[in-house]
Amino acid sequence: MKRLVTLVLAAGLFFSAASGSQAIEFKVAGEWLMGFNAAQGSLVSHKRTNGTRTKADNKDIFSAGQRLRLQLDAVASEQLSGTVFFEIGDTVWGQSSTGGALGADSTEVIKLKRAYLDWAVPDTDLKVRMGLQGLPLPFVAGGSAILNDDVAAVVASYKFNENVGLTFFWARPYNDNYQARNWETSSNNRTSYLDNMDLFSLALPLTFEGIEATPWIMYGSLGQNTFRDNTNVRRWFTMSGYESDSGRWNSEEFDRERATTSAFWAGLPVKLTLWEPLNIEFDINYGYLQSMGRGTIHSRYGSERYDTRREGWLAKALIEYKMDWGTPGIFGWYSSGDDGNPGNGSERMPTVSAAGNFTSFLGDGNLAWASSTDLYDRNLSYSGTWGIGLQLKDMSFVEDLKHTFRAAYWGGTNSPAMAKYANSPWGWGSSVDEADHADLEHYLTTNDGILEFNLVNVYQLYENFQINLELSYLVNFIDQGTWERSIGGVNGDTYTKQDAWKAQLIFAYTF
Repeated sequence: MKRLVTLVLAAGLFFSAASGSQAIEFKVAGEWLMGFNAAQGSLVSHKRTNGTRTKADNKDIFSAGQRLRLQLDAVASEQLSGTVFFEIGDTVWGQSSTGGALGADSTEVIKLKRAYLDWAVPDTDLKVRMGLQGLPLPFVAGGSAILNDDVAAVVASYKFNENVGLTFFWARPYNDNYQARNWETSSNNRTSYLDNMDLFSLALPLTFEGIEATPWIMYGSLGQNTFRDNTNVRRWFTMSGYESDSGRWNSEEFDRERATTSAFWAGLPVKLTLWEPLNIEFDINYGYLQSMGRGTIHSRYGSERYDTRREGWLAKALIEYKMDWGTPGIFGWYSSGDDGNPGNGSERMPTVSAAGNFTSFLGDGNLAWASSTDLYDRNLSYSGTWGIGLQLKDMSFVEDLKHTFRAAYWGGTNSPAMAKYANSPWGWGSSVDEADHADLEHYLTTNDGILEFNLVNVYQLYENFQINLELSYLVNFIDQGTWERSIGGVNGDTYTKQDAWKAQLIFAYTF
């Protein structure tokens, strides 16, 4: 931390000296978050194996932590600027690996989050951004269900007129991460060979009075070794839909038939404000992942062949009406789910790094941060689920104090026959942070359900300082019989389900 402070001060002196001679304007922005979190995030309380009962989740109920983000913009003109964005955190109080233990010195928590260059082609309306940047695919209701994350990319945007524009990007999420092992003798198993993932997208923003729409498409190319040694295993789950668990749907076991695999996505987000204060938003998404090969699944019922092909769709919508005291609304979504036959691949929509935000426990609907762990709100794509919810947003009865209340029911669109291939009870795992065995997509069958409640309270104490209190609860309607009949017999295991909850208090200073 001391080295970082010295670096920032030195950079400040340098920039101050340089700004006088080159007329460069330097702007500093940032965010401090201090959080206190009490939560029970697991939907499983205990596991019984051969008569021995053990607790499923041994995480602390309470934790405290902090995060700091610093952004520096070097602005030469409206046509040229550069941005660097550091993140210091997430630092959990008392945890040595994140720099929160006694002594507090750690370099592991200092991260380069973004670093990009903005420039415009002279005498045109063509703007370019290149470098590490936040890159969301166009969306409206419920957040991006396919991609919204930091990634290395080149983005070019052109505005034909006030109504029509065009945006293109090339992004490279992964490359040169694969390390070949000694026993791998194939000509394709060479270090950093065939391990790149590239995404190419084209979007057409359309803006008219009362109507906004942005049809878009995206093509992806995945090298055979991109996810081979589990270096990027967490993203592998969301791309393929198959889990890794000691011999069941293991990403190391399938036969790779192609050097390069293709993927394709398309979307149509539409926002209607023709009848203000009524607001209508809907979003339609489709995704396809070509088969990378076939493999063998092992379950209590024997072995079956599976295909890594994946194809699916999602539709989501929001209707809300703004009033003086708040904004009531209704939202919902429906996504295709697995049909019960792994031999023909997965029918869930493939995603890259999604950030759904209809709700704030199972989604990213409130700061997308917790003081210890984000619990379930990572890579939320809604794949294989359906839901409907009500919300009262930004209710205010006292000056500077706002409340948002949500109630949403989650159901599954996956066949109950697929439960026997999941790697943990109810597909949710005993710990979402478990490195190799967490299911980042909430796998629900048509027999399952969850009822979620959120209450988010925001008090604006000062212009740049707010206090945020979130209370959330999940009522567990997941069908225990479906899952125990499917996977309980593998090791004679049985499980005890429970509800989940969290209470989160965050102090946020932005500048």
